[in-house]
Amino acid sequence: MYSPRRFFLLTLSLPCLLVALLGFTECTKKPTAHSPVDLQLKASVPFRFVAYGDTRFHDPTDTDAANPPVRQALVKAIAEVNPAFVCFTGDIVYNGNDANDWKVWDDETSIWRDQKIPVYPALGNHDLHGDEKIALGNYFQRFPDLKNSRYYSVRAANTLVLVLDSALDEVGGVQGQWLAGKLDNIPSDVDFVFLMFHHPPYTSSSDAKTFGGGHSARPTEQMLAKVLEDRQPHTRARFVVFSGHVHNYERHEHGGVTYFVSGGGAAHAYPIERDPADPFQSKAVNYHYLLVEVDHQRLTVTMNRLELNNGKALWTQPDSVMIAASASTSAASAR
Repeated sequence: MYSPRRFFLLTLSLPCLLVALLGFTECTKKPTAHSPVDLQLKASVPFRFVAYGDTRFHDPTDTDAANPPVRQALVKAIAEVNPAFVCFTGDIVYNGNDANDWKVWDDETSIWRDQKIPVYPALGNHDLHGDEKIALGNYFQRFPDLKNSRYYSVRAANTLVLVLDSALDEVGGVQGQWLAGKLDNIPSDVDFVFLMFHHPPYTSSSDAKTFGGGHSARPTEQMLAKVLEDRQPHTRARFVVFSGHVHNYERHEHGGVTYFVSGGGAAHAYPIERDPADPFQSKAVNYHYLLVEVDHQRLTVTMNRLELNNGKALWTQPDSVMIAASASTSAASAR
């Protein structure tokens, strides 16, 4: 007797039957599209987290790739802050396909795992160096909660963290579609949406490397900034962007969106030629991490700068800014 269900199941199995008749031993079904993971972190307001990047974990005897004493001092200081989590703006290791670099990461950040501090990373260009498949294997081995997601979200109390992969198109393609869906459906109890990715939409440095280092902003991130600035006037939650790639600290304000460049994690920092209109001015080399203190309807981001003199750590806070959930009531102060 004809059965629509039996006919449907038979048509699904025909490709495998043909494979068997031709003498092959396996039949592989077409893989389904991978859905980026949505992580949930138990946190209550007030809480604080750390954002920074460009650490370049690598052989500590090799001082060409990075500044190992600075890197280690920053890790230790972050552990002492005991944040709810750490967000990386990319370039965690020097070479993503080098298993030894990741072993240095394992060793030097063991104190964070001992304290059970979650780490939410964004992929940087150095994290993808070499054979990309090997590099991503090393990366996801350290961050199994990501379930192989190159971009993903994290919900923590009154905040939503959207971590992007700037090696992919952030505005177009499947990542752009995912991002648009997230921005279209921000929960009503979210005060702040943090966007984390490696390449900055705004920077006063440039590929000209006036002072020995720097990168120009790329068109893809500039397009992303336009998307955010077009949405911000119509969005109750406040957008705050953290990126790296430039080995220094910058803060920019555009269209109600605050942009931080935090690439002072130990990759050799360099001065940058700052635009006169930049809210933060400095001719210094700024190794640092950012402490983000989240409260109801407002947060404070403080740059904690590290200078090592003969092995002794000198800490200062050259920049601090308060950001309100409503763009119209924001206030900033530098000190």
